[in-house]
Amino acid sequence: MTLPHPTPTTLEDMQSNIAARVNACVTHANMQLAINLAQPNISFNQRGKIAGCARLQTNSLKFNPVLLVDNYAAFMSEVVPHEVCHLLAYNLYGRVKPHGKEWRRLMSQLFGLTGQTYHKMDVTKVSGKTFPYVCECGQIELSIRRHNKVLRQQQRYICRQCSEILQPI
Repeated sequence: MTLPHPTPTTLEDMQSNIAARVNACVTHANMQLAINLAQPNISFNQRGKIAGCARLQTNSLKFNPVLLVDNYAAFMSEVVPHEVCHLLAYNLYGRVKPHGKEWRRLMSQLFGLTGQTYHKMDVTKVSGKTFPYVCECGQIELSIRRHNKVLRQQQRYICRQCSEILQPI
C-alpha cells in the first residue's frame, strides 16, 4: 500500500489523508481476510502522549493532532495500521490482549509490520506538568494526575528499581 507524498502542509490535509489511510487499511483487511469490518468513525481529539486510540465497542479511532503534525509519516505508516489492527482483532477474536498474538499476527500478515506497543515520538509538546518525587535512586517526575492522587491519599507510588515509596520533594 503506497503512502501519499510529500507531507501535507495543513492539519486539515493531514487529517484527510489519515482518514483515507484508515479507509484503505480497512478495505485492504476486508479483502485479505474476507470479512466486512465497517469503516470506523474517526476523530482527532486524542490528548496527552497517546498517538492513537481504538474504541473497540464503538468501532472508532481517535488520533492526537499535536503528535500528527510532527510525526505525519509515522502516523501514515505505523499508527494507522496499529489502531486498525486493534479493531480487527476485536472484530475477529473478541476481547484479547491489546498487543497479543492475534494483534501481532494481523500487523504482520496485513501490513508487514512487527507492531510496537509504544511509539518513540517526541512528546515534549504534549507532556503535562510534572512534580518531583524522590527515592533511593534519585528524583522521579510524576504526572499531575498521579501527584493529585498522592495529595488526596488515594495512592502511593513505588520506585521500580529500589521498591521504595516515592516521596514528594
